[in-house]
Amino acid sequence: MLKIPQSACISLRRHGEETYPHECCGVLLGQFGDDGDGSVTKTVSSVAPCGNTRADSPHNRYNIDPRELIRIQREGRERGEDIVGFYHSHPDHPARWSPTDLAEAHWFGCSYVITSVEKGAAAITNSFELTGTDESDKKFVDEKIAIEA
Repeated sequence: MLKIPQSACISLRRHGEETYPHECCGVLLGQFGDDGDGSVTKTVSSVAPCGNTRADSPHNRYNIDPRELIRIQREGRERGEDIVGFYHSHPDHPARWSPTDLAEAHWFGCSYVITSVEKGAAAITNSFELTGTDESDKKFVDEKIAIEA
């Protein structure tokens, strides 16, 4: 399960509207926890919007500069936060992962949040957890989002 404050959810959805018709992208920071039934809950405490460095096809692909990701990770650790996930938008496309999204996902156990942005307005937001043990058996699993006031 992904627990995210309403303000953070609004922020990432607004980011998708601001970058439309290109994909937005960013990092979800927070903590991993055990929800008692053996599954892991990720609790988001902050969102770090990133620039989409994908020059060849920014309307349907995204890339976060590795230097920016390292900086965000370092600053998060200083505040006691881990990278618990990533987000991006799908302009005029459903909030479902694509084969490219899966191929380019490498952070096992993390959430991958996708917001569909239809004609410039954020619509549906879904989350998927990257599961598996390595690249050969990785897959996305639908993940519940709990939006907290």
